[in-house]
Amino acid sequence: MKAFFSLIARDLKLAARQGSAVALSLCFFVIVIVLFPLGVGPEMTVLARIAPGVLWVAALLACLLTLDRIFQADYEDGSLDQLVIGPLPLSFLVLAKVIAHWLTSVLPLIIIAPVLALSLNLASDGVIAVTFALLIGSPTLSLIGAVGAALTMGMRRGGVLLSLLVLPLYIPVLIFGVAAVEAAVAMLPMAPHLLLLGGMSLGALVVGPLAAGAALRLALE
Repeated sequence: MKAFFSLIARDLKLAARQGSAVALSLCFFVIVIVLFPLGVGPEMTVLARIAPGVLWVAALLACLLTLDRIFQADYEDGSLDQLVIGPLPLSFLVLAKVIAHWLTSVLPLIIIAPVLALSLNLASDGVIAVTFALLIGSPTLSLIGAVGAALTMGMRRGGVLLSLLVLPLYIPVLIFGVAAVEAAVAMLPMAPHLLLLGGMSLGALVVGPLAAGAALRLALE
């Protein structure tokens, strides 16, 4: 476990030194949401109606921008080979890098999401719901994305292939995440949707590191 937490701390320090990945995803998230009122118009009822979908789609795409950096930087400088032959099992190595990715690239989006939701005239119940839905469902995005990142590691123009692999698997998270927010706004129970999101996150937590570890082993061999 010491090696596990040391790897997380290492990736967090590298992300803090570079800062570009965090700034890229955060700026993209903000810009997409700010542009929607300009394109759709200032009608408050329309903005409130589309706000859940806009927030989730923007968060999904912002997360997608940084997926290729989960393994690519370590692969290019050769440190991934050293990590693979280290004391950590491959699935735990993947899990540590996924946690670091979520903390640096996804958590900032969740923190700023309530402010942007208010700018789209989303009701207060919807703001709370979108925050909880993103917290529960967003780990699935990083875990599934790690599998795609491992499969496309080292490929030329791997980002395009990564998008094609990962986006279809994100659709259930998008559907139930938006449904949870819409249920909260309509004063309906949102717990079933949140439970489904939690179930998907737990399933991805079990399958994702194992699948990504196997993909990494194939890519390195």
